Amino acid sequence: MKTSNAPLAEKMRPKSLENFIGQEHISDKNSLIRRALEKDTLFSMILWGPPGCGKTSLAKIIASKTSSAFFEFSAVLSGVKQIREVIEKAEKNINAGNKRSVLFVDEIHRFNKAQQDAFLPHVESGLITLIGATTQNPSFEIIPPLLSRCRVITLNPLSADSLKNILKKALYDSTTGFGEKNIEFEKKALRYIANISEGDARFALNTLEAAVLNYAEEKKEITLKELEKILTKKSFLYDKSGEQHYNLISAFHKSLRGSDPDAALYWLVRMLKSGEDPLYIGRRMVRFASEDIGNADPNALNISLAAVEAYRFLGSPEGELALAQAAIYLGSAPKSAGIYAAFNNATDTVNKSGSLPVPMHIRNAPTMLMKNLGYGKNYKYPYNFKNAHVAENYLPDQLKNNIFYFPTTRGYEKIIKDRLDKWREFKKKQD
Repeated sequence: MKTSNAPLAEKMRPKSLENFIGQEHISDKNSLIRRALEKDTLFSMILWGPPGCGKTSLAKIIASKTSSAFFEFSAVLSGVKQIREVIEKAEKNINAGNKRSVLFVDEIHRFNKAQQDAFLPHVESGLITLIGATTQNPSFEIIPPLLSRCRVITLNPLSADSLKNILKKALYDSTTGFGEKNIEFEKKALRYIANISEGDARFALNTLEAAVLNYAEEKKEITLKELEKILTKKSFLYDKSGEQHYNLISAFHKSLRGSDPDAALYWLVRMLKSGEDPLYIGRRMVRFASEDIGNADPNALNISLAAVEAYRFLGSPEGELALAQAAIYLGSAPKSAGIYAAFNNATDTVNKSGSLPVPMHIRNAPTMLMKNLGYGKNYKYPYNFKNAHVAENYLPDQLKNNIFYFPTTRGYEKIIKDRLDKWREFKKKQD
């Protein structure tokens, strides 16, 4: 085994597409990248995927196979100065022998707009072929002009089976792995590492290395029980301002809307475990109570508000149970988008019709002058009529008889619908 001090994850990087495990859509013999490497027709690309899925490894494989000059740096440690230096070298290569240059930029989303702009003319002219790697959604983090000049290559989180194969290779490979140590892992132990790594090969290999270094001198087989003593689970993949934030809250909202309280509870826990602000989740539930339940169950809004207040009072972790209670209630409640649709209908009408005058009979008349002008004249006081209801027009004359709210027949809204149907029919007969 090599005596390099590099971490196991670094030593185990695949050197070819044949050994590039878990991304078959990239390593397959008919894949776009393989064909580009075989024909040396490399193109600018953005490698997008979660941590430890193989973005840097793929870039290094490309570097070893291309006939172009290859440069690389990380956006975390570099800036426009480094970009200019690469451009100067690329221009010298072109002038010297028409040799193309490939630039790999890790964490490219860390570059701001101005820094990303610096690539544009050189990618467009073909002076450099850009390969950027990012964990963030390129649609949000890469400026559109640069994104339009690159192909986005998506790398997926590695499956547990792929991670297990990578771990076995590291365990038995005598050249770059721990083959010479003749150490074994209980089957359940390797599976445990693969499962807790959540698609991250770097985390899996670092975990394997920690276990071997802790137990290699004491025994030849490491059990699951021993692993659990020294290891902690990988932190949940999450970015409060990035795509994961929106994906999880979307999954939560759609689970509530789909009346699946079990799925809603799962996504709630995922967000809480990932460090999402519980009050943000609470605010979304308050909104949901009006948008997706409304008058089908008016108590949903009260439950949501009470959950937010309970969390403010108790904090974490005690207050999280109130959020869970609200999520289960909302997921189990009858659904109606009637309030949401009614509000949008009214908004659309206001936008189109402008500031129409208030009908004279429902204007307030606090002064004699206003009474003399007809403010409030012929107003019908509902309590003077049977059932406290009177057929009257309360909209501007131009919008007379417009209807914005169409209640459903679900939950309490059915009672509202029956009542409004009677009132509206009564009003038609009086007109």
